[in-house]
Amino acid sequence: MVEIRNVTKRFQSFVAVENVSLTIAAGEFLTLLGPSGCGKTTLLRMISGFETPTEGSIWLDGQDVTHDPPYRRSVNQVFQSYALFPHLNVSENIAFGLQMQKAPKAEIAGRVAEAISLVSLEGFEQRKPSQLSGGQRQRVALARAIVCRPKVLLLDEPLSALDAKLRHQMQIELKRLQKKLGITFVFVTHDQEEALTMSDRIAVINKGRIEQLAGVSDIYHAPKTKFVANFIGQANIIDSQVVARDGERATVKLAEDIELIASAQNLADDAASALVSIRPEKIHLEPVRPEGENVFEAEVIEELFKGAIDQLLVRSKSGLELTVVVANESADEHAFHEGDMLFCRIHPNDIVVVSND
Repeated sequence: MVEIRNVTKRFQSFVAVENVSLTIAAGEFLTLLGPSGCGKTTLLRMISGFETPTEGSIWLDGQDVTHDPPYRRSVNQVFQSYALFPHLNVSENIAFGLQMQKAPKAEIAGRVAEAISLVSLEGFEQRKPSQLSGGQRQRVALARAIVCRPKVLLLDEPLSALDAKLRHQMQIELKRLQKKLGITFVFVTHDQEEALTMSDRIAVINKGRIEQLAGVSDIYHAPKTKFVANFIGQANIIDSQVVARDGERATVKLAEDIELIASAQNLADDAASALVSIRPEKIHLEPVRPEGENVFEAEVIEELFKGAIDQLLVRSKSGLELTVVVANESADEHAFHEGDMLFCRIHPNDIVVVSND
């Protein structure tokens, strides 16, 4: 549905987007994820037609629309600020795009009613934006965008103004709505959890380039670069030495007293060193030394209570420090405490070699 072909966008000497190529399938929910200033919103604005690429081309449904204005593209955009007309009520705001298209009044009424039902705003038709909560205004903005039945819906951090609980609720509702409509969604956010919750695929963007494009599970469990590993959730990033190589596995030395077997999928054949990523929840703690490989002893030196989880900092005898996350199973009793000596166990597939580029 959307093809971005070798697109670069410069603002004078500043390169906002650099040689990006990306294909988005019909009906897909794709998220552009990255920190502020990485180029994700600029990329979205080029899809919508509010910016023109310096180099490269934008294609929608097989048509080159690189130089077409926004109104000639079958896309609609939901903005961070919602951009509702304050003097129009809910129904009038939603109907605005259809009126500009000079659709028949009966058709407008039917499609507005359908859109209001889709976003669960029945009974609010006559209210002005000032009489609505943040979540309700966000629903109006969504209804106004989908009522024109675009092929692609672009969403620029539309949930950022909502409180945490409402934001989580709207993430679920927005994903459910996307599945029901079957419209291609391109979603921009800097919130990693939001991207993982809602997306089919995620494009992680850093300094105007796509660092990794993959499904949510691969982005989280198999990050390709140090930036992706650090940006998506928590990760222990450790410089290590490659001690041995055996097919799809490698022995890596993380510290004087720690040699572990890791997946060698991303490791060059002649590599003498490796940068490895280990997610905190993939380190399993045992009070008694367990059988098997990839086990080492460590002391709990810090404990942080975080509700459903405890976050621990453990240190090996040689000084390697790792962050570990464990489930908090009881309100009265924590599994581990500062000063405890325990054994850490990590599955080889959970030690991921990443690029340092």
